[in-house]
Amino acid sequence: MTEHPLDGGNVAAGVVRVGDTVRKPAGFWTPAVDALLTHVRRAGFTGAPRPLGRDDQGRQVLEYVPGPMAMDQPQLWDLAYAMKGFVPLVSGGDPVADAPRLRVLADGYGPSARQRAELPPLIGAHTRGMADLLDNGARTGTQPWARLHAEGHGEHWTTAADYIERNLPAWRRALK
Repeated sequence: MTEHPLDGGNVAAGVVRVGDTVRKPAGFWTPAVDALLTHVRRAGFTGAPRPLGRDDQGRQVLEYVPGPMAMDQPQLWDLAYAMKGFVPLVSGGDPVADAPRLRVLADGYGPSARQRAELPPLIGAHTRGMADLLDNGARTGTQPWARLHAEGHGEHWTTAADYIERNLPAWRRALK
């Protein structure tokens, strides 16, 4: 099949489209990216590409996600990250107080109704993904994640993810 170079994104060198797939140079981070994409999809976010393994050149193979989804999802991911940090959505938080702040922050960015519906599970998936990255770093000794985990960041992200996931109905109501 023919390879079509793709530009844009954060790391575009060597990224190509082949049929209904995207091929990217793989690195030590690729298993973590695949795990995160799988987790995000399981959390209900269908805008993330499905990891499909490696090709015969050892490149990461992802499902190609065409159209506007490919352009607006990185911003939605960034907004989910901002919501976790700026509301803030952390262990010990109060959904009654946090939900209105979440809505005001979303309103400032003007997401569509579809994007508003996607945000609550995406906030949880992003936060859980960070917790998993830190936990994996602690298990494998991978730096700087092992150090950050030892400094308490693993517990922070894990308990924040638990809080966010436990209160998904409140976040969904706030963002309707």
